[in-house]
Amino acid sequence: MDSENSTDPSGFDVNGPRVRKLREQVTNVWKLRAFMFAKLPAALFCGLRIDRLDEARCDCSVPYGWRTTNPFSSMYFAVQAMAAEMSTGALGLSVVNAAPVPVSMLIVGMDAAFSKKVTTRATFTCEAGAEMAAAVSTTLETGESVKVTALTVGRDEAGDEVARFHFTWSFKRKS
Repeated sequence: MDSENSTDPSGFDVNGPRVRKLREQVTNVWKLRAFMFAKLPAALFCGLRIDRLDEARCDCSVPYGWRTTNPFSSMYFAVQAMAAEMSTGALGLSVVNAAPVPVSMLIVGMDAAFSKKVTTRATFTCEAGAEMAAAVSTTLETGESVKVTALTVGRDEAGDEVARFHFTWSFKRKS
């Protein structure tokens, strides 16, 4: 989706004022920390941050350090899962905020594969914005639940792939 054609006839606008406000809040380190303090304290403790969020993509990173390591001197898998889930969830939340009527989102599945020991900051990138927007458009039209499986790929500071996660999200227009 390009910025010029971001509104469809149903009023679904992936670059509307509510979405722009959400993006500004989650990419501002202090506003994100305040949100995580209130709603996601484990993410705050681990140092997660959203580095980029637009209509197509979300990058979420987590540092390597004493709060995120396991006894094997690598990043704990649950910390990686938290950052990976946030990269898909923030993108989904952005799309849901674009809807002209309330839409719920719920994670219904997850699959992960780890390919390399993480000993630096890891960044998880999800580029499923178009698929999520299509799912929300479909649920707005039909009222039925629509599932999307979003891939997020984690990379270390050298750019090497460290993990792949698939999160399945269900979107449904609220009654």
